[in-house]
Amino acid sequence: MNTLLQTSATKINKSQTLDILVICRIFFPDPGGIQEYVYNRCLQEPEKIIVLTSACKNDKSFDQKQPFPIYRWSTPILKYLGKFNGIIKQIFNMLWSVVMAIKLYQKYHFSYIEWWHGYDFPSLLLLSYLLPVECIIYLHGDDVFCPLKNPIFKWLFQWTLKRTKVIVCNSKFTAKFIRDNFHIQRPIQIIHPTIRPEKFGQVNSHQLDSLRNQIRQKYQIPQEAIVILSVGRLVRRKGFNQIIENLPALVASDVDVYYLICGCGAMELELRQLANSLGVASRVIFAGYVADEELAGYYAACDLFAMLTFFDSKYKSIEGFGIVYLEAGYFNKPVIASRVGGVEDAVHHGETGLLANPNSKKEILQMLHQLCTDEKLRQQLGNRGKELAIPSKSHSTAYLNTVTVS
Repeated sequence: MNTLLQTSATKINKSQTLDILVICRIFFPDPGGIQEYVYNRCLQEPEKIIVLTSACKNDKSFDQKQPFPIYRWSTPILKYLGKFNGIIKQIFNMLWSVVMAIKLYQKYHFSYIEWWHGYDFPSLLLLSYLLPVECIIYLHGDDVFCPLKNPIFKWLFQWTLKRTKVIVCNSKFTAKFIRDNFHIQRPIQIIHPTIRPEKFGQVNSHQLDSLRNQIRQKYQIPQEAIVILSVGRLVRRKGFNQIIENLPALVASDVDVYYLICGCGAMELELRQLANSLGVASRVIFAGYVADEELAGYYAACDLFAMLTFFDSKYKSIEGFGIVYLEAGYFNKPVIASRVGGVEDAVHHGETGLLANPNSKKEILQMLHQLCTDEKLRQQLGNRGKELAIPSKSHSTAYLNTVTVS
């Protein structure tokens, strides 16, 4: 363990006052919304931050470039255990997060732990007793549903929340859910995820125009056609099928429209089959995984961004915020999204985009048709989205004991 602590961190500047241990079981370079959220937080105060997380592909080269030390634990991949592999992995996450946090405390004597998800919360509960530190927990949406599956888990989760100094939620929805279901009297701060413009590279408007042309040429999309873009994992609750299902009606109303999807996932084959069955396969383009530095071209190539997420009752999964909506706004693109979960914090209806009832096919089609055919409205919503894309609230406000839930 001593060797691990000596070799896995980046070089530390003597002027750094490392006082906050950030623990998150997922972190860059592993891609994802929570990873982006926590990484942006670390960049706000790199002189105070120590990160503890799990190992992932290409992590060593990434870690060496960061302005804060990163420590990682490894988890076994036991594919032969099938569904039990996930349980074993979670046990390792819980065990190593406790053991390594204790070891890191002996090295740094930090004053705070920021626990960046509701999963594996028994580890945070244990650390709150084992270490003389104050704890802050970040909650995102899906993670607050899990403890409700079992009354014992719910009781333990409530106990964990009571042991924290502050609860930070990514949206008003998540904060209200905590208040309504766990009945605790703890300070709650709402700090929205933010985008990181530098991840797209330094591109000006002229370069974006060039990228727009390049992407459209690559996929043989006419320059005058309307392009709808979605970015995300191809999972059911993201609602990609709802856009595909509305393409025939849009084409029938003389809209020359194409649907560009960036992302990978288990639903790709099903979505391709849906497009084929509806006769719009030539208008649905699967770009696959797109690296951050290439995403600017895809945002530039589209006319509007749409992702109609919904609450997946089977897997108890919901969109807690949706950072991709802010990214679309940053590139002056209007958004169509669902009025569900924390999306209303990311998309301001009638201001940066349009919010639809995810269960109303008629409303979704009307909004898609409206934005596809009204260029002036697209520009109006997109311009406002650009203005609101980068919230300025600092994570240092989490250390102020103020309740921000109305």
